[in-house]
Amino acid sequence: MCEPQSAADARGGSGPRRLKPAQLLFEPPEAVAEAEHFFDLESIEDPRELLARSTELALAFRAAADRAMEYQAVAAAQLADPRRFDRLPTAVIAARAEWSEDYTKKMVEFGRDLLRSGRAVD
Repeated sequence: MCEPQSAADARGGSGPRRLKPAQLLFEPPEAVAEAEHFFDLESIEDPRELLARSTELALAFRAAADRAMEYQAVAAAQLADPRRFDRLPTAVIAARAEWSEDYTKKMVEFGRDLLRSGRAVD
């Protein structure tokens, strides 16, 4: 039985055979700009289901925002820690976080409270 030879072998060459790209039998669809979707809420028609789902999302976002704020406070407290050789003044922390200096001082204290209580990192 005769084994098939590659085109390179049939020509007598020893290099790898280069293939031509296959022709497309169809045109790919054009990229269509989709309308913005927000967790598919726009597709929910039942107002009861829409209220339940949107409330669930609002509560989840609120919890995430609260958790993120705790991390901000911990980071601010760590950056303002006088024991650090690279500590930052509250004015610099305020500028980086886009806070007022008074709010920064409160966040530093809140972060210190979280660190002291052990609630800072779960």
